[in-house]
Amino acid sequence: MIENLRLPGWWMGLALAVLVSFAAGYAADWFGVAVLGFAKSPVSAIMMAIVLGMLVANTVKLPDSIQPGLKFCTSAILRIGIMLLGIRLSLTGTGQFTLVALPFVIAAIAIGLFTVGLLGRYMGLSRQLSGLIAVGTSICGCTAIVATAPLIKANESEVSYAVACITVFGLAAMFVYPVLAHQVFASQPELAGLFLGTSIHETAQVAGAGMMYEAQYNAPVALDIATVTKLVRNLCMIAVIPLVGVLYGREHAREDTGRINYLAMIPWFIVGFALMSALRTVGDMGDKPFGLLAPADWKQIVELVKDAAERCLLVAMAAVGLTSMLAGIIKIGLRPFALGLFAAVLIGGVSFALISLFAADLIALLA
Repeated sequence: MIENLRLPGWWMGLALAVLVSFAAGYAADWFGVAVLGFAKSPVSAIMMAIVLGMLVANTVKLPDSIQPGLKFCTSAILRIGIMLLGIRLSLTGTGQFTLVALPFVIAAIAIGLFTVGLLGRYMGLSRQLSGLIAVGTSICGCTAIVATAPLIKANESEVSYAVACITVFGLAAMFVYPVLAHQVFASQPELAGLFLGTSIHETAQVAGAGMMYEAQYNAPVALDIATVTKLVRNLCMIAVIPLVGVLYGREHAREDTGRINYLAMIPWFIVGFALMSALRTVGDMGDKPFGLLAPADWKQIVELVKDAAERCLLVAMAAVGLTSMLAGIIKIGLRPFALGLFAAVLIGGVSFALISLFAADLIALLA
């Protein structure tokens, strides 16, 4: 590592990834606001970073000397970003609707992970790609894919393909599901919000769908509940992603040592993720965070850490794009898109059925 710091190519690779990440942030905002017409863009900057990186990598012959710098971004910077990402998730910030949302979220995640992973293997896809699509669809889109990829040793092409699947079908759901939710839950906007929060992949996409529902049908409660439900899904990363790492890491552990070391399969950045979430939870308790800080100061600290996490992930995903060649993605084929479509329909269908059958009674019971 120290030797790499003396190499100009290492710094060039790092600088190129940073440059693409900044461009991706502006491009995502421009596309969501200027093209789609939203006040705040629902387009994932992570997806845009991968797309721009791939455009550069597949149109310009990049020198081999920058590869160590890009590798640093896809390994060390990625893991630091994932760890810091835990600051977004507070166990005290989900409101009273958490208990209502939790069983539907758990059911959708469990069915999605099991069914999509099983079908992916039946279709002949790699365990890594099937796992990334399953996790991205079931939990929280690109963030879950980015956090899971290092644990299951997915390559750059698999990460790029999985992100593309999640983005395409998540955006489609963002526009279609608010209309569908209103057709079925017109008199119960809280159920519409629950459906949007459990069935759409990305946090930004859920917010976009909730804002469309609010504007079209004058139901702000739908946006509030969709946001809370999505946060509950995000919180499930703390438990589900280490579990996926153990399940997929088991195969690698046997190959290397013949015995399974489960503790070694949960790496430091996932432990750090959980610790950051615990720190946020403790800090959000009471009127004076940690008995030392003013609430405004604690809020500013949280925002700074969140910004640092998002910047690290953007740089890492730009580097993933810069090391992803179209030949590798074309070799994977169209079957993953079929799996992604099935996964999106499955999660939407399961959420719709369970909410229709049980949500109203559960809300009445907990009221």
